[in-house]
Amino acid sequence: MDDSGSTVPRRQLGRYLRELREGAYVTVAAAAKELEWSTPRIWRYETGQVSMHPNDVEAMCRVYGASRETIETMRALARETKAHGWWHSYGEPIKDWFKLYVGLEATATRIRHYEVNLVPGLVQTVEYMTEVIATDNPQLSDAERKAKVDVRLRRQRLLARAVPRPPQLDVILSEAVLRRPLRDRAAMIRQLDSLVTMSRQHNIRLRVLPLAAGLVRSAHAGTFTMLDFPTDVRDPEPTTIYMDGPCGAVYLDKAHEIQTYEAAWRSLGERALDEDESRELIVAMAKEMVDET
Repeated sequence: MDDSGSTVPRRQLGRYLRELREGAYVTVAAAAKELEWSTPRIWRYETGQVSMHPNDVEAMCRVYGASRETIETMRALARETKAHGWWHSYGEPIKDWFKLYVGLEATATRIRHYEVNLVPGLVQTVEYMTEVIATDNPQLSDAERKAKVDVRLRRQRLLARAVPRPPQLDVILSEAVLRRPLRDRAAMIRQLDSLVTMSRQHNIRLRVLPLAAGLVRSAHAGTFTMLDFPTDVRDPEPTTIYMDGPCGAVYLDKAHEIQTYEAAWRSLGERALDEDESRELIVAMAKEMVDET
């Protein structure tokens, strides 16, 4: 097995190629015959076991009748499968870069998120996400901002889906996140109230890391998300750590990387308030804001 490069883009490229093939009603055997390849070769590509050359990806896409835009997207992702560390730039041809994360998020059984600056997207109210998006993207039109809000709202649906079972969401928030108000104080109060309500859902666990907790292990790591995947499958996918910023996103899934972030998560959990204490703090902070308005 080719183990060079990050497995994240390999796995996701394999998913896309399998979806394209199945959407075109092409069997593995038929694709192999058309491409003059062996069936195991296609299977290795679709399961993300090996990196791919962009020309091979294009050949597969053409057999499946993919559009030129899709082919260019797949070629760009194939180039990333050969990278030893994967940093995906917003400026790359894959304009919907975030689709990679959303695809992983949708298949995860557990999502662990530590946040130092903002309420996480999966638990934001419409008012909160609207202000965040407008602040981050002042150049966008109202329609473009609304489109971003709609994407975030669609992501939130996975927490309430019936089939497959929704993922477990574990969130640890820095107290600073809750004390950083929106321009509309009333909207921030509603966001805090929403967090209290959501924290009572069976698959959502929300804890606050108080400022009084002091320094925690790997504090310099900042915000990060850990995605855990089903283990009752033949080839379980490793935990994937995700972080993003103004210029792109990084995915980590090597054993030593996972070990490092598992240790950071444990440290945060040891310092964070428990669920009841966290709810009490959020309720108290909301009351403070009400009294100030």
